[in-house]
Amino acid sequence: MAGKKPAVDLYEFERTIYAMNDFDWVCGADEAGRGPLAGPVFAAAVILPKDEEIPGLNDSKKLTEKKREALFDIICEKAVAYAIVPVDEKTIDEINILAASMLGMKQAVEQLAVRPDIAFIDGNRVPNMEIPAQAVVKGDATSASIAAASILAKVSRDRFMLKLAEEYPQYAFEKHKGYPTELHYQKIGEYGVSPVHRKSFLKSLDAHLKKLVKE
Repeated sequence: MAGKKPAVDLYEFERTIYAMNDFDWVCGADEAGRGPLAGPVFAAAVILPKDEEIPGLNDSKKLTEKKREALFDIICEKAVAYAIVPVDEKTIDEINILAASMLGMKQAVEQLAVRPDIAFIDGNRVPNMEIPAQAVVKGDATSASIAAASILAKVSRDRFMLKLAEEYPQYAFEKHKGYPTELHYQKIGEYGVSPVHRKSFLKSLDAHLKKLVKE
């Protein structure tokens, strides 16, 4: 796929790790959807090949939707192994979004068909799991593996929210993907809270709705 080379060589991270350690495989893990009011958070883990780079690979937030979609298929095709895990809104409400994100990334890493020697996790925390893990702050802009995981998680969640839009057309999930936009709050005010909304995220719902009425 043609694309601009990132300003930072994301593959340098993996090359350095392999050069400094006797690792067979390293993986990157990331999540998408911590902020929305509705739907699951999605996590993904990816082991990329050592001898082939994917042109245009970058942090999912820096890519257009079209580029993310194209890279999604390429990553799935080229990856040594990958796994994508959703953690639903009920679990998010039960254990909180941070714990749900950690759970998703832990499960994604553990579901990889090839066991990595170490997992690099986007952010400043790591899940509790058997495989050694290391946090990488802004990892999706630092590591090719984490960037690839960010794309798989983001595209998977966006696709899921489009399915929810068909099931709950009144909420316009296809437009805001569940994020706390003015349109989303308007729809909640009009139609109430749906079964796929995160109840723990709506504790200040009345205040938001009153603000919209005043505006």
